[in-house]
Amino acid sequence: MIALGASNLDFLCIHPFRDGNGRVSRLLLLLQCYHLGYEVGRYVSLERLIEQNKERYYETLEQSSRRWHEGRHDPWPYIGYLLYILKTAYREFEERSSQIQTPRGAKTELVEAAIRRFSREFTLSELEQACLGVGPDLVRKVLRDLKKEGKVKCLGRGPGYATPRKATMEFYSQRAFPHPQAASPYRHPFGAGEVNGSW
Repeated sequence: MIALGASNLDFLCIHPFRDGNGRVSRLLLLLQCYHLGYEVGRYVSLERLIEQNKERYYETLEQSSRRWHEGRHDPWPYIGYLLYILKTAYREFEERSSQIQTPRGAKTELVEAAIRRFSREFTLSELEQACLGVGPDLVRKVLRDLKKEGKVKCLGRGPGYATPRKATMEFYSQRAFPHPQAASPYRHPFGAGEVNGSW
């Protein structure tokens, strides 16, 4: 997180474009957060939170960019500000999600929908990340149930397979595991899928 904030500050100090550097830096911030596994920006707008605290944004940016060109700047005010924004986003997300009451069976539907969204291969950890609020035990249970129903098939697993501790899944047919919408935005919603670990 510290390197993320420092690289964002560096981008702003380099100022590569004539206009729009702030917007591009916030887009890069969001992208870097996703790559590091901090996906709160999908649910809470970081752009909005920064806009709501823009006086502090400009103040910390000015403090941290002083003497940047000489390499004698203090990045901590700006890094602290970005950490505050992310903490605020997670707090807002937690408040929103605590107000949602999950009906019985909804988490199973979440897992099945996440499986349909993968166009080809996926790991168990990727599936678990796609199912926020669903425990890993339930994800594995849903996979086992789908296997028993003949909707998914384990094609291989273990150290002898392509990647250690990998199992390959295959979705059978649209009839066996129908997609809720006829016009799917996905190319191959019932293609092969890969799952890591044992389930």
